[in-house]
Amino acid sequence: MEVLQLKVYDMDLHMLDTFHRYQKTDRVWVDDSGGIVEESDSFEEDWTLENKQEIIHHFRFVSMNGGAVVAVMKEQQVQGFAVIEPTFFGGKSRYRELSYIHVTRDLRGQGIGKRLFQKAGTVAKALGAEKLYIGAHPSVETQRFYQKMGCVPAQEIHPTIYAREPRDIQLEKRL
Repeated sequence: MEVLQLKVYDMDLHMLDTFHRYQKTDRVWVDDSGGIVEESDSFEEDWTLENKQEIIHHFRFVSMNGGAVVAVMKEQQVQGFAVIEPTFFGGKSRYRELSYIHVTRDLRGQGIGKRLFQKAGTVAKALGAEKLYIGAHPSVETQRFYQKMGCVPAQEIHPTIYAREPRDIQLEKRL
């Protein structure tokens, strides 16, 4: 499998057709203002073809405006991807948002997410970022992944990112 930064011409509207986003969550981390606690919460998430095509349009926007899309490819199929948004933010730090990082369902647990996260960090640093900012899904599995990657609670909360998904845990990773 190859991990590479995609260019706009690599972004076919059907490139995610076989990507399987499905995730079942039973336990989540919740920031209850007194700290992070684990709670029971059961829900499932999956993407339709329409969702996938909207994401590809976002890939194109990001790539044309100074951000980056990193993908794990196998036999010309996307097995995982990460998106580094084009804009900097933060009072003291030069944050870039890592808005997406996903590995197709059948290949999770094989180290692909780690390789993808590391490459996204390298690309973000080359773009001038000092830190990645992640509004991270609250599932216990997702939070454990980010802990293993060295992420910590964000020092500066970005209000727009927080408002998009208030249950997400706001994290950062120094590059």
